[in-house]
Amino acid sequence: MTGFLVIVAVVALAIIVVVELVSAVLPMVIVIAMVPPHERDGLARLLAVCDSSRRLRLWPALRLAVQARREELRRVGS
Repeated sequence: MTGFLVIVAVVALAIIVVVELVSAVLPMVIVIAMVPPHERDGLARLLAVCDSSRRLRLWPALRLAVQARREELRRVGS
């Protein structure tokens, strides 16, 4: 029984570590894959302003970044 509990604990810890790694890498992968190179610096600065917590809450920050970008494009286009 104790051996089974150790295995369950190790598997649970491994799952937590993998989820944390994926959540840390996902924003970087999105920026590299989806954002043109000339806009990456601006997006990184905007995301930093939108959410300065230790762990970036990706989706709310990206929504704010998209909103800000659309507002900027409207101002430039007018």
